[in-house]
Amino acid sequence: MGGVDKGLQTLSGVPLALHALSRLQSAKNPLIAAYAVNANRHLDVYEAWGQPVWPDTLPDQPGPLAGMLTGLRQCTTRYLMTVPCDAPRFPVDIVERLAQAFQEAAEAEIALATAPDERGILRRQPVFALMQVKLADHLEQYIRSGGRKVGQWMGLHRTVEASFNRPSDDPAAFANINTLESLRAIEARSGHVSP
Repeated sequence: MGGVDKGLQTLSGVPLALHALSRLQSAKNPLIAAYAVNANRHLDVYEAWGQPVWPDTLPDQPGPLAGMLTGLRQCTTRYLMTVPCDAPRFPVDIVERLAQAFQEAAEAEIALATAPDERGILRRQPVFALMQVKLADHLEQYIRSGGRKVGQWMGLHRTVEASFNRPSDDPAAFANINTLESLRAIEARSGHVSP
């Protein structure tokens, strides 16, 4: 997005990161013990939302895995749920469905979402994940050895997938926003996206 803070770009007047936080909170899911935001800039703005803000624990902000590592290090429960700020329509029942996938696969270390692409082919959505915090040391080692790909790192672990392809699922639920142009296009098409 040209160096701007993606989480603070607005959709329907609401910052993208606040859309994600509000969407998780709206589910009122008893499985969620606490919320936090991973951010590296404009910390005062994020802190004003009333949740802890966790900057990356590694220098040079090496991508989404660094945010996951920060969450794994800071999390005080056995599991960490991650969602990105750039997919404001993710399903509100995502935590329940990933937790259900965990229950059905006793050996799993990570539960991640899959959803159909524009051709109907199920694709992994690895930044929408529920993972065991015990993976922190392995993730740090992976990043320090130059690894940057979320899917590749997850492929080193026992994963289970939760498919979001029910008839009632929004086909655009996992559409992500990577440019200011795509942000404006989504806003123009939808008119309003509820957090």
